[in-house]
Amino acid sequence: MPEVPGRADLPVAVIGAGPVGLAAAAHLLEQGLRPLIFEAGDAAGASITEWGHTRLFSPWQYNIDAAARRLLEAAGWQAPRPTALPYGRELVEDYLAPLAALPVIAGALRTGARVAAVTRQGMDKTQSLGRQERPYLVRATAADGAVHDHLVRAVIDASGTWTTPNPVGSGGLAAPGEAEARGAGFISSPLPDVTGRDRHLFAGRHVLVVGAGHSAANTLLALGGLAREEPGTRISWAVRGADATRLYGGGDRDGLPARGMLGTRLRRLVDTGAVNLRTSFTITGFELTPSGAEGLHVHGATPDGATVLGVDVLIPATGFRPDLDILKEIRLDLDPGVEAPRELGPLIDPDFHSCGTVPPHGARLLAHPDRDFYIAGMKSYGRAPTFLLATGYEQVRSIAAALAGDQEAADRVQLELPETGVCSTDIGSSCDAPAAEASSCCGSSGPQPVSIGFATGSAHGRAGALATDL
Repeated sequence: MPEVPGRADLPVAVIGAGPVGLAAAAHLLEQGLRPLIFEAGDAAGASITEWGHTRLFSPWQYNIDAAARRLLEAAGWQAPRPTALPYGRELVEDYLAPLAALPVIAGALRTGARVAAVTRQGMDKTQSLGRQERPYLVRATAADGAVHDHLVRAVIDASGTWTTPNPVGSGGLAAPGEAEARGAGFISSPLPDVTGRDRHLFAGRHVLVVGAGHSAANTLLALGGLAREEPGTRISWAVRGADATRLYGGGDRDGLPARGMLGTRLRRLVDTGAVNLRTSFTITGFELTPSGAEGLHVHGATPDGATVLGVDVLIPATGFRPDLDILKEIRLDLDPGVEAPRELGPLIDPDFHSCGTVPPHGARLLAHPDRDFYIAGMKSYGRAPTFLLATGYEQVRSIAAALAGDQEAADRVQLELPETGVCSTDIGSSCDAPAAEASSCCGSSGPQPVSIGFATGSAHGRAGALATDL
């Protein structure tokens, strides 16, 4: 279709200046396109800075985008040692900050600019005639409250999910009293700095960690270290599943050794009694008690009936979900379950995919009915917890090629990830098997359990775990 006069000269909006957002900008620049990057924080990688004390389980070789590397190396940057495991703060300081400081990126970056809405210029969601020829309008709110509208030719939403954590109640809902407990300070932020900045919140107190993913593992290990230094620190861990074995991942059979070690060290804490693990525990409500010891009563349902656990503070590690409010006027096509793009949803469904595969995917699978609009990075996975940075980098490489009109390059997707031995949607959940095995992931009849990696892999997806628990 013919372009509206002047539309081809408009920039491409990139929402979010995290690793995937800045990678998108780098690939757009290589394609001769002009990015306009919106970052709600005061600097690139602002969300990562909040969990900067946490070490990634993937080494540098999987955390640096190829186009970003080319830009940086042309300016004299030297990459960190490929096999080293960076902390979040190092990912920002040694990679994202230098990338954001490059003149071609810095000139396109708008920090303190929170995107409030995306729409087609002059059209709401219901209007169809001439829709695909209209540019997009991105409305952003500055730190001083000023509202600015920007016309762009395309949009890549790489804003992530960090700001929208899942509730700790069951059924996807906050438990009764959860908002009050959070407001009173009894529920912390996800991935707090247990041994550093937030130490005073947990030292010498009874701490409950809820959830069973990487966030829970890292937090529990940090709490274990704190308890050795601070007398009176007690650690409880509540999970909904009945099978504790699957919580520890693949151990020394994991393709990423640091990820496997998380589960191994965590098992040791539980086996020695340093962590009191409560399985089959579903939170049903919260009650604030008068000030004093263990001021939060956590009501739970267990196979033995209702129970109440008194704690001083709760750390949520229940995952995240996408914020779709800013996209209400965009025509999206989302999987009804995980809220990922519909074509991608079955390939990452956590009920069936734990140690299966991440098939290489790009612009075609990420497209929506509104042409030239894409969700990329962590947000593209919706509620599925199986995302890796390398996946997002390949996504935006393909998207940039598609926006530049090079469909052949956009379709030539490839992704090499480490083989995984982690067969759980909890610790180490990731569809990391080699791309060559991707075709076994889902047939035409829909998602099916797969047996890839660790021999008991399919039994450790959520569907398999349910069968085990019955």
